[in-house]
Amino acid sequence: MNYFIDLPILDIIIKFLVALVLGLSLGVARVWAGKTAGKRTYARVSMGSALFIAISTEIVNIYSAVGGIDPTRIASQVIVGIGFLGTGLIFTKGTKLMGLTTATGLWVAAGIGIAVGFGLYAMALIATVLTLFTFTVLWFLEQKVKLSKKAQAEKEMSDEDLDEDDNLL
Repeated sequence: MNYFIDLPILDIIIKFLVALVLGLSLGVARVWAGKTAGKRTYARVSMGSALFIAISTEIVNIYSAVGGIDPTRIASQVIVGIGFLGTGLIFTKGTKLMGLTTATGLWVAAGIGIAVGFGLYAMALIATVLTLFTFTVLWFLEQKVKLSKKAQAEKEMSDEDLDEDDNLL
């Protein structure tokens, strides 16, 4: 049977599309939280990582007669490169540390792309779901804690003001 697209090319297309969709889903969560690195960034990091793994796998297939070729070397360099990119996103604003969640999110998106590139779809899907959990559910819990702390601080200040008024009488 003659196929329009041969199976190795179809496999690559599927890997790129899966990596793109999983990365995109992380980006949607970040856009929803009002962050600057969003859909396109996360999708490209994930798909780009899958691309580098596909390249390394293809190189191994082409040069299999040559010894010492290790596809995990490219994966490790992807991780280093994303770490470098992430470092540029982290900064301090007064006493607040900014950009750390975005940097780690991009790092995980790269890991998801690497997993997809190696054909580890279940691992990539699980990592995506857990990352979405940290981006959404844990964010809501964190906001509740912050609001609770703020309300407690305001109550304590109000109580102190009442104590001062009692001393004036």
